[in-house]
Amino acid sequence: MAAPPAATAPLRRTPLFEAARSAGGRMVPFAGWEMAVQFAGLLQEHKAVREHCGLFDISHMGVLRLSGPGAKDALQGLVPTDLFRIGPGEACYTVLLNEQGGIRDDLIVYDRGWDDVAQAHELLLVINAACAEADTAWIRSQLEPAGIQVSDHKGDGVLVALQGPDAAAQLESLSGLSLAGLPRFGHRSLALPGIGEAFVARTGYTGEDGFELLLDRPAGLSFWDQCLSRGIAPCGLGARDTLRLEAAMHLYGSDMDASTTPLEVGLGWLVHLEMPKPFVGREVLEQQTSDGVKRRLVGLQLQGRAIPRHGSSVLAAGAAAGSSPIGSITSGGWSPSLEAGIALALVPASAARLGSELAVEIRGKAEPAQVVRRPFYRS
Repeated sequence: MAAPPAATAPLRRTPLFEAARSAGGRMVPFAGWEMAVQFAGLLQEHKAVREHCGLFDISHMGVLRLSGPGAKDALQGLVPTDLFRIGPGEACYTVLLNEQGGIRDDLIVYDRGWDDVAQAHELLLVINAACAEADTAWIRSQLEPAGIQVSDHKGDGVLVALQGPDAAAQLESLSGLSLAGLPRFGHRSLALPGIGEAFVARTGYTGEDGFELLLDRPAGLSFWDQCLSRGIAPCGLGARDTLRLEAAMHLYGSDMDASTTPLEVGLGWLVHLEMPKPFVGREVLEQQTSDGVKRRLVGLQLQGRAIPRHGSSVLAAGAAAGSSPIGSITSGGWSPSLEAGIALALVPASAARLGSELAVEIRGKAEPAQVVRRPFYRS
């Protein structure tokens, strides 16, 4: 007798699920969650963020709190970026590495400073939804023996992203405060009248100015409603992906994973080998820096209306469809802003020079492509 099929875990829902569905969100499975892929339409939402402002529910992402006298020193051993370049009220983008220098996940580290009451340094980490469980277990295994407390900081709270050139004006109107002094990757607590307290960071995943806010459940629901009542467009995962691709921002599991190092995928700027401190994977990155990498992540722009997709084969210039590929597309799609097909691709280092002519196999045809500068789009 055949074994019964394994039970599938039910999809989780964010606190904004019903509000998103009521706003016309088309819900789809994503990283174990049921999330809105679009509302009015991907192109409309993309344009709203590029020209005005859009609001995203990103409550599926994980938020961890690290607390302890040596919290920053302890975390430093897990990332290649010098965390002591940031201070209280500042943040940085970095990656968690394995012993082979591969990327476990990418994350943002927020320095909350020293807590006199707890006599501890506090950091917040925002991690990817698909990696949250594994990240949390691994970070705990590494840091708790050193006396660092690792806890879930989000609970049933709401995490949203307000993105676009009008985002600052909208948030200033909601708060009654100027945000001119809050720099990129800066963060602070903000009292929103009639809504509640919010942790606000000038970060995002769209290539535009914007903010990510962490609120408790009632405040998050109120913030969502107030934003929509102001005419701010609710935006789904579809627009988030086209926006981040135009900005050449990496997607974990596609453009990087446990088998790729930061040096291979264009994140060498996160690796501070001049820092005289050990970290997981350091020896591999030192060797790659000395020897050079054999493959690189590049940006490709295609001619005509051809649209590259994840997994498409990258061919040498002049090669016919069906030829042995030299690389593959890690992320690809149509750029609404450029009106062209764009992609990130992992190719041999010898083919990664700007201006190199390559091809992408799409529906049995070798479509011409050129290695171009990233990001594809600048605000």
